[in-house]
Amino acid sequence: MPVFFARFAPLCLLTLVGLSFGVWTGSVSAADLPPVTVAQVGEDSISVPLQILALMTALSVLPALLLGMTAFTRIIVVFALLRQALGTGQTPSNQILLGLALFITALIMAPVADASWTQGVQPYLDDQMSFAEAWPKAIQPVRDFMFAQVRENDLMLFAGLAGTEGYTSSDAVPLHVLAASFITSELKTAFQIGFFLFVPFVIIDLVVASVLMSMGMMMLSPMLVSAPFKILLFVLVDGWVLVIGSLAGSFQLVP
Repeated sequence: MPVFFARFAPLCLLTLVGLSFGVWTGSVSAADLPPVTVAQVGEDSISVPLQILALMTALSVLPALLLGMTAFTRIIVVFALLRQALGTGQTPSNQILLGLALFITALIMAPVADASWTQGVQPYLDDQMSFAEAWPKAIQPVRDFMFAQVRENDLMLFAGLAGTEGYTSSDAVPLHVLAASFITSELKTAFQIGFFLFVPFVIIDLVVASVLMSMGMMMLSPMLVSAPFKILLFVLVDGWVLVIGSLAGSFQLVP
């Protein structure tokens, strides 16, 4: 887990710089950015390079990049729907679900993070590549992962919103269009999985409600009676293992 974040965080920083300055299109070079004066001490001015200033102010975007461009979106949405289907309220708590989702995300994204680190991030940190050379190599494994999950209609939707009719190849798709299409596809997939998780628990609710109705127990909440049976069913079938295994297997492998 720490290795994953240690390798993925520099990639997110490179992504921030690329998105901020347009390096992914080759339109702006980080070396051409002027310094910016941030303070005045007497007659002396204190300035920092613009790329460093932009990077510091954009650090708040790091969590969104880390979660939105990885498997986290699908996993946390499915967990939230599962908790709702079980009817257990806030159990497990949000902190537990977030922690479990982060660990599963680290396992799924570990090969992608390793490839990005080896191909682009490490050579850039070792001064073996310039940023313009390291950026495409570092982001390519992440793009391949997202392309493997994206639906074509989602990609065409955001391509139309971006003002383009189509792309000649996958490399021509801008990162912001790909990321938006990826998150939309992940939400759709997560809700599809959530539907199948809801079905058996809804059946239990219907059976319990019918039994209580036939017994004339109108004032007793069916949800209160069915909750233990849903938990028992989930435990007997080893539900957490099935859900986590199915989630991990639902991601398409990068070709």
